[in-house]
Amino acid sequence: MTWRKNINGGLRQLTGYELRKPVPSPRCGAAPKRTARPAAKAAAKAAPKPAAPSFPADYDDLAKATITAVRPWTMTSPEKLNALIHAVRHVVAHDVPGDIVECGVWRGGSMQAAARTLREAGDESRDLYLFDTYEGMPPPSGRDLRHDGASAADLLERDDRGSGVRAVASLEDVREGFAQVDFPAERVHYVKGLVQDTVPERAPERISVLRLDTDWYASTRHELAHLYPRLSPGGVLILDDYGWWQGSREAVEEYLAETGARLLLLRVDEGRIAVKP
Repeated sequence: MTWRKNINGGLRQLTGYELRKPVPSPRCGAAPKRTARPAAKAAAKAAPKPAAPSFPADYDDLAKATITAVRPWTMTSPEKLNALIHAVRHVVAHDVPGDIVECGVWRGGSMQAAARTLREAGDESRDLYLFDTYEGMPPPSGRDLRHDGASAADLLERDDRGSGVRAVASLEDVREGFAQVDFPAERVHYVKGLVQDTVPERAPERISVLRLDTDWYASTRHELAHLYPRLSPGGVLILDDYGWWQGSREAVEEYLAETGARLLLLRVDEGRIAVKP
């Protein structure tokens, strides 16, 4: 009928579906007849992938390409990734000595972005250090509360292993992701274990970019005490969890108060970024 054809034409354009004649229900106790739907399967396979995120007008093309490329491997927001990309460019452009260190890597997307940026800048002289348990988050303390006061321990208790709070990713998964990045494999160091057990012994002597993303008070406090002194003047400190986990923020504020470090912490989403004087 003409009305059905007209409606179907519009529905197909908007949704991919069309009106069909009702199919009688099977008799009680009768098994429904199964029919193959190759057209539907083909359409599902041909369905477009999710669109890339929209970016602010001031993001350059290289940064946008890097952020898009590492999306499957990170929970880090585009705003934070863009800040990391510019931090890496900064230390290369100004010859700030040192390697790049990240504590808390999850699937490695942020360090993939750092590696891609170094490659684009023509700098393959810096090593990348990826500190993580590679088994998910260790137990938090009572000081580890989310910004809204929710207990980290309670959140971990309720969430399954696939949750963002647990941040479970294996070393094999991180290696697999890095295999897709054109960066010298011998320059990438995967350091497995609690940072309290691996830092500072397995950390480089000089650091140009220090990214801290282990969420909890104890780990952040330990990282700052042992790694911030190794951050070169002009190097960049990135505090991913400052505005999200109260314990991380307390660790930072205590360290700054005790050492007198004069840092202007600028907001990047809920994180903070600063250049060491």
